[in-house]
Amino acid sequence: MSNELIINGSPNDCRIALLKDRLLEEFHQEKGGNKFHVGDIYLGTVRKIVPGLNAAFIDIGYEKDAFLHYLDLGPQVRSLNKFSRLAQSKKNSSPKLAGFKSEPDINKLGKINQVLSKGHQVLVQVVKEPISTKGPRLTCELSLAGRYIVLVPFSNSVSISKKVTNKEERRRLVRLLTSIKPENFGIIIRTVAEGKDVAELDRDLGDLVGKWEKGIRALRTAKPKDKVIGEMGRASSILRDVLSESFDSIYTDDRDMYGEIKSYIGTIAPDKEKIVKHYNGKAKIFEHFGIEKQLKSLFGQTVSLRNGGYLVIEHTEALHVIDVNSGNKSNSESNQETTALKVNLGAATEIARQLRLRDMGGIIIIDFIDMKSPENKRMLFEKMKEFMKPDRSKFTILPLTKFGLMQITRQRVRPELNIVTKEKCPTCNGTGKIQASILITDQVEKSLKHILTQQNEKDITIALHPFLHAYYTRGLISKRLKWYFQYRRWVNLVADTSLPVTEYRFHNKDGDVIEI
Repeated sequence: MSNELIINGSPNDCRIALLKDRLLEEFHQEKGGNKFHVGDIYLGTVRKIVPGLNAAFIDIGYEKDAFLHYLDLGPQVRSLNKFSRLAQSKKNSSPKLAGFKSEPDINKLGKINQVLSKGHQVLVQVVKEPISTKGPRLTCELSLAGRYIVLVPFSNSVSISKKVTNKEERRRLVRLLTSIKPENFGIIIRTVAEGKDVAELDRDLGDLVGKWEKGIRALRTAKPKDKVIGEMGRASSILRDVLSESFDSIYTDDRDMYGEIKSYIGTIAPDKEKIVKHYNGKAKIFEHFGIEKQLKSLFGQTVSLRNGGYLVIEHTEALHVIDVNSGNKSNSESNQETTALKVNLGAATEIARQLRLRDMGGIIIIDFIDMKSPENKRMLFEKMKEFMKPDRSKFTILPLTKFGLMQITRQRVRPELNIVTKEKCPTCNGTGKIQASILITDQVEKSLKHILTQQNEKDITIALHPFLHAYYTRGLISKRLKWYFQYRRWVNLVADTSLPVTEYRFHNKDGDVIEI
């Protein structure tokens, strides 16, 4: 399986696509105007205390005040406040935590007005970006994410990812990191640290400690709303989290980003530096790799499945609803139960992919095709968990209810990605909407293949718009000639000016319309 990262950079935004075997698996879009990223640490000012919510609203420079709940303060918030006050007053000349005397932990059931007051300045970290009408969500439990570890100031614990299952390896990593970690820093060991030697882990730890100390030095002269420690760009953070031995290449069309990524890869994985390549082809980078067409087909309300079924995805204010349909081509199985299972398993694969692609969060309700067999329901539940494993967001999956519904909750830390996939109709000039016209040729060829191979029709005529007629017939080796070599049957094409560019009709030898 090939893994490729394609990055399209421009002055205003950055688009990042992760391809597996040339199929789009993840898509991220970073707007130039959005400066509040998950992981950024700001010097905020308490604007308002709300005892009824046991929370505070913090000004970090966004148009809406950010939200900080008491449970997000963290047990060591008093130590954080004390240390930041010392840094700002310049009484503490060292940014290191070694020798710093920690304050007692706060009460888990306490009130926020016992810890914070209006006008109080506090270091806060963004854990959820602004979504819809809400401002960012904050925490005072600061953490700095690296390639192999996460550094947690004002803590002394060492914990490890549950995905590292080998007991010996767990003990080795905990023992190793405990021996090298600085005083008053806690560590969370990430899954990718498995099998790594002490030199790599120590280098990652040193980078994070250096990042913390640089931020504390900046805090001495920082003003309210200033960013003290910034998370790396989206491209670098994705590389940090997903880069593995299976990565084949990273392409970018932006010269500055090429240098930044190459430098970052050289730091975290010097042996992979050669996979970073600068794209300078004539076609746009997303066109060259076929990403634009995939975006148009994958972000619509209706998503086709490989086995002939399709999904209908609806978004509401409170939740997302996904309906699974078998379509009219999923009839190759011997009985209804087997057909339902096959379509549901294919839908589960695509749904897991869609959740990552669109970054859908909150509550997701999936209406699968009804199945009677408890074994089949259990299999679908287990497969759904398997397909969701690559997802880096936290999620919970519940078994199918007696109504055939599956419920999923998925953590949402950024606004959901939405790409417009509908266009103005060239016939009605915008009074209605059509599916993206870029997909019409794919639909024609898919229908043709089904009619010739599944329905075994012999003499086919396709009536279509003159634009499409020219597309299939022009050239020395036309598209129609390629069909002949592929299917060993000649397909008649008729230009019909009465048809819109996005419509076509198949006729049999008697001139009757073939239903698809």
